[in-house]
Amino acid sequence: MTKVLTEPRSIRIKGRSFLAVVLTPDLPFDDWLVRLDDLAARSAGFFLGRPVVLDVSDLEIDRPQLKALIAELGSRNVSIMGIEGGRPSLVEPGMPPMLKGGKPAADYEVPRSEVPEPVSGKSAEATANPPVEQAPPQVVVQQSQVSAPSLIVRETVRSGQSVIYAQGDVTVIGSVQSGAEVIAGGSVHIYGALRGRALAGCVGNADARIFCRKFESELVAIDGVYAMTDDMDPELKGHPVQLWLEGDAIMTERMM
Repeated sequence: MTKVLTEPRSIRIKGRSFLAVVLTPDLPFDDWLVRLDDLAARSAGFFLGRPVVLDVSDLEIDRPQLKALIAELGSRNVSIMGIEGGRPSLVEPGMPPMLKGGKPAADYEVPRSEVPEPVSGKSAEATANPPVEQAPPQVVVQQSQVSAPSLIVRETVRSGQSVIYAQGDVTVIGSVQSGAEVIAGGSVHIYGALRGRALAGCVGNADARIFCRKFESELVAIDGVYAMTDDMDPELKGHPVQLWLEGDAIMTERMM
């Protein structure tokens, strides 16, 4: 009798893309970490559960310095999934891998309470999963066959929820509550109050803008340049505001 010792077994391997936060530190690291701590203190949970890439492209550092920086970030609960730029010799076994070719992904899973309805074929498709107790339900926002320039969210984004859309603009027909966030590859338009976080131009768009009817934001960012509530003119609070980027400064203007 012949016994088969080895049977073919299939292994399914899939590719998947995630929207990651890219940290670009500068020297000296002690000063940069102080600024990072300030951001984390004023915007609690900003890095919680996020994939983070460490960009060291423009830094002249050696391996011990890089390991020390990764350890400092780890002590702050910032988990580095990969390292971008730098010499290959900087990385040794046990360190996060070197990454190349980062680009916007097509599919994102974002917490939402309902599926956004498509408008004239321009908004992205959305599929809702069953609700989970004590946690916002999940919605997969997918890129349609024709590239969608905008995503329409037809309700308030509640605390703890994120709307992430790297392909273009995000329009919220409602408010963004404290503890919620909207992240867009293009501009962010909010027809209600902005009390949470709004990040525009997240994939490198310095021309992106943020518009809201009532400005009470915890944090805003455009093309990686961020500003906190304390950095803003207090006279803007509660008024319609637009924000844009000039150089490395976020400019604001009160609208009528």
